[in-house]
This record gives sequence, structure tokens and C-alpha cells, in this order.
Amino acid sequence: MPQIVLVHPQIPPNTGNIARTCAATGTELHLVGPLGFEISDRYLKRAGLDYWPYVKLHHHESLEAFKSLHQQRGGRLLGFSVRGNLNYATFDYLATDWLLFGSETTGLSANALDSCDETLYIPMKEPNVRSLNLSVSVAVSLFEARRNLGYL
Repeated sequence: MPQIVLVHPQIPPNTGNIARTCAATGTELHLVGPLGFEISDRYLKRAGLDYWPYVKLHHHESLEAFKSLHQQRGGRLLGFSVRGNLNYATFDYLATDWLLFGSETTGLSANALDSCDETLYIPMKEPNVRSLNLSVSVAVSLFEARRNLGYL
């Protein structure tokens, strides 16, 4: 099953909503620091409601710490960016993929994108809309990967 990786998330309710989506789908969630909030933040917990016991949560202090775990487990790193090369809806996912998303304000850093095997984008019709909300992007991408792999 693909895993979700949030690199430097800044907004607690977004991360809480993503955690809830991960709980509902049995998807592992990796938070890569530094975070823009405390893991115990009440807004984070409120957005996740009472689903936190069902979240397979991993916290990594840095991108390097996360990369160490990734090297042990293997799989492709798929970076999601408005400047991605491939449309997420036409991509062939693998069960061992890691779906990486950057912070709400800056996206994935050049360093994080350089680590990715592929970069994907979610097409949007309106060119004046910079991006989708992080929790929406994660949900859309995760469910497309799950559909592609036959998990629905």
C-alpha cells in the first residue's frame, strides 16, 4: 500500500485531516520535520477527531532521517508538485510507492524533489489557482493510487 509523506507541514488542521484519511484507508503517515506545529497541537487533534488511535504515524526529525528509513524499506519516492512532470491520473502506481507532499506555503524543496524518482502533478483548469489545499491533494492522490492498484 502506498504511504503518505508530509515534508515540513505547517497547518495543523490540514495534517489532522490527512491523518483522518490515512486512518480510514489504513495508510501509513510520515511527518518530516521541522513541523510548523507540535504533534500535541489541539487543532491537529481536533481535525483528526477520535481517529488518532487508528493512524499509523511516524515522525522523522529531518528529511535525511526519513531518507534513511526509505532506503531500508525501498520503493519509489513520488513527489507531488505543481511543476511535476507526469499527470497523477495517468501514472502507474506500485504498492511500495511513497507519495511525498511539501508544506502548504512552499511545496517540496529542490532537495526533496531531487530525491524523487518521479514528480507528479494534479491538473487544474484555472491557471490563476496556484494549487489545491494540501489535504485535498493528498486525498485525491491517495485514492487515485488505491484505485489504480485495485484497492477500492
